[in-house]
Amino acid sequence: MAESDTFRVRIHDLLPETDDIRLLDLRADKSELPPFTPGAHVDLVLPGGLVRSYSLLNAPDERHRYLIAVARDRASRGGSTYVHDVLVPGMSVDLRGPRNNFKLDETALHSVLIAGGIGVTPLIAMAHQLAALNRSWRMHYCSRGQSVAGFVPLLKSFGDCVDFWFDDLTDGRLLDIEQIVAASPSNSHFYCCGPRPMLDSFKAAVAHLPQHRVHTESFAPSQAAATAGGFMLKLVRSGMELPVPLGRSILDVLLEAKIDVPCSCMEGVCGTCETTVLEGVPDHRDDVLSQAEKAANKTMMVCCSGSQSSRLVLDL
Repeated sequence: MAESDTFRVRIHDLLPETDDIRLLDLRADKSELPPFTPGAHVDLVLPGGLVRSYSLLNAPDERHRYLIAVARDRASRGGSTYVHDVLVPGMSVDLRGPRNNFKLDETALHSVLIAGGIGVTPLIAMAHQLAALNRSWRMHYCSRGQSVAGFVPLLKSFGDCVDFWFDDLTDGRLLDIEQIVAASPSNSHFYCCGPRPMLDSFKAAVAHLPQHRVHTESFAPSQAAATAGGFMLKLVRSGMELPVPLGRSILDVLLEAKIDVPCSCMEGVCGTCETTVLEGVPDHRDDVLSQAEKAANKTMMVCCSGSQSSRLVLDL
């Protein structure tokens, strides 16, 4: 099954992990689900064209189910509200994926997992895998307070491998990521998923490390989408040339031209719309590709990135 294929699953159970987090247990009737690796996510395809990405948090060797957690977003564009207010056990939903832009290096001598809030979900799958492989690892899980933190009993089952940092018990002091990095064994790999301020602190703390040992995933964009326009798109497979005007993204233009492009977050953080670049120089604005991948200009996220050249040739 290709990552872009859609398949149907049934909501086996839907549990309140906290007041604002719902845990969905998704299963396929009479068949195994596609395999996934730690850090992967699936796209939940909802009515009305809504597509939202959620990390898989269960152990990767579980082929009979996917577990995802959906936090209620007060500024929801429809996705989390639909999950919380409409979905119930027994209903069927469509998925795409799994896809992994946040891969675990299972060969690392030591792994450090740093999570903030709902950003803990992909790191839970990593913890399951590291524990199963008997690898050396440690997680630092931050939340505003234990009463609003999800998955505390599960994480406590990993014993001393997990440290908890609750703001309401630390007088507002933030986790000292720089100290954690400095105290970690040499050649450790570092992973972080959480809110933007945490990711910014993390990136500053690991800036001196080799890029292959640093891994991040973001739920919010670090920069605004490119909407300056003023360039032409050439679509090789479709045989179309399309102007991108001021105020429009590449994805806007593609969708208006009825070009079928998988997309989800619309902000350059999920990787769903990654597209092959055949010619031209993209203006990369995503939080998925590494700096080396951006410099290679072989692919781009068309939802948020633009063009530095007057023409951009895409494999669409």
